[in-house]
Amino acid sequence: MKSIKPGRVPSMQGLFGSIAAVLFGIFWMVMTFSITADSPFPAARFFPFFGLVVIAIGVFQAIYHYKNATGKQRMSLLDIVVSEEEPDPLNVRFGGKEKTNKYCPYCGEHVQRDFQFCPRCGKAPSS
Repeated sequence: MKSIKPGRVPSMQGLFGSIAAVLFGIFWMVMTFSITADSPFPAARFFPFFGLVVIAIGVFQAIYHYKNATGKQRMSLLDIVVSEEEPDPLNVRFGGKEKTNKYCPYCGEHVQRDFQFCPRCGKAPSS
């Protein structure tokens, strides 16, 4: 069975984007701490802590994208793979059962897994 999975390249791009977000969060915190250090408004002192939110989200996304780009059991939207090459992680996690029937690619007839030829058109269905 073929399944569509996130490609490794978009996940690697997401990893680099997440690293950029973490660096931006650090830059944000440093700059806003230096700007609001002498501020007469007490509420302005909380403004630098938005950088912590950006850093936390960036770290979480970096870990997710790194696992997706390098792991065997990845969740994918772009790569089309055969289940014998790379199983679907959702089926592995939630106990997806292997179907006992398959379809003939020529006529669409249900063909049992152990049949060598399609009972309708007589052609050998590919696995």
